[in-house]
Amino acid sequence: MEIAYLPIGVPTFHLESAGEAFTQSVALLKEIDPAVKVPEEMLLSIEKLQHFAQTLQPDVLIVQNVTFANGAYMMELLRRFDCPVLLWTLREPVIDGGRLRLNSLTGAFSAGNMLTQFGRAFSYVFGAPQEAGVKEKIAAFIAAVKLKKALGELNLLQVGHTPQGFGFGRGLDAELASVFGTNLLSIEARELINNAKAYTEQEVQSYLADARGRIAGLESIEAKNVLDFARLYKAYDDYVKQNNIGALSSRCWPDFFVEFGTPVCAVLAILNDLGVPAACEADTYGALSMFACAFLTGKAAFFGDPVSIDEGENTLTFWHCGTAACSLAREDTGAQAGVHCNRKIGPTLEFGCKAEPEATIFRIGKDAAGKFRFFIAGGEVLDKPKQFLGTSLVVKTKGRSEEIISRAVKAGWEPHFVVAMGNIERELEELAHLLGIEVKKY
Repeated sequence: MEIAYLPIGVPTFHLESAGEAFTQSVALLKEIDPAVKVPEEMLLSIEKLQHFAQTLQPDVLIVQNVTFANGAYMMELLRRFDCPVLLWTLREPVIDGGRLRLNSLTGAFSAGNMLTQFGRAFSYVFGAPQEAGVKEKIAAFIAAVKLKKALGELNLLQVGHTPQGFGFGRGLDAELASVFGTNLLSIEARELINNAKAYTEQEVQSYLADARGRIAGLESIEAKNVLDFARLYKAYDDYVKQNNIGALSSRCWPDFFVEFGTPVCAVLAILNDLGVPAACEADTYGALSMFACAFLTGKAAFFGDPVSIDEGENTLTFWHCGTAACSLAREDTGAQAGVHCNRKIGPTLEFGCKAEPEATIFRIGKDAAGKFRFFIAGGEVLDKPKQFLGTSLVVKTKGRSEEIISRAVKAGWEPHFVVAMGNIERELEELAHLLGIEVKKY
């Protein structure tokens, strides 16, 4: 992805101050992303801007008023490029009753006015390059642009249909493509089940070995179920690789218990560890939420239901039947094999999740009118053992947990949420802005 930095201005201000800001800005941007494309000098005329622009094929523009520049500079860029823009205003370096050194802020108004006249949404940051908040804002914006591009290149697989009463997770191909740029593929659960049934025991030995390296206690599960789980693991893995699948949602009950005799839970858990975010109960927007979280953090995300509140601890507990990534398990227990809490068939996973000092609760959902919205809340994952049969995670929230739940229920949020292992609130807000989606912070 090409990120282009354009320090625009005119040569009639204090060029020593402008040059110092330019040098510091380049250093900051290179620290955030070494591939950022920068000019050799400040672009202090339309001609210099045009010359540098001719070398670009940008996916994102970072336009900085290194001094004042009138609206013609931004208009030149908008005529050439249609991509996300971050407008960066520099703080005046000195206020001493003397000369105005940069006049960057007035230039920002000129640029912002032109962006608005062109109907282009843009992000904005104010401050000097050495300010921590400036770095955080720019880094979040760049990460969000990269995620938006990744969403546009994503093949998202929907395995089967949502169960009755779970229609909130059902993905629509045109909707995903038009809003997120994502390509939705669909396959019936029976197709993967039939593929799994066709594999010989010899063909799945490597999958069995891999699973035993991730999950403890598989020997306690009925041997036929463990073998059939390995067959199912190969069926999903083959389809993912053959079709370049980046994330998936999968139907689970009742088909895999009734038609196949073995749950898909542990397969989805391993896919999450392999970097393919996978949600159960065919929740496609849950899978998309997981993909966003995993992309931004580089770690598997937890998918589950909010099932318990502890007002004294100010915590929310998230749980599901046993699909969490093995890498999220507490180190003292690891990922343990078990049987499904209701169906009493295995293997599923059993563990509490390990602590994480910063976490983000996230959901791509819809309001009553069918418009997309983002649920975002911050907190930390506490060091807690397994709370219920299956896999669980306890989040101490920044806001009051009971208030978050009350507001979320009244606002009609879906019953599945994702917990990201890291603070990605800024990045998700930037993504929402890029996509024109409403953010609801809790």
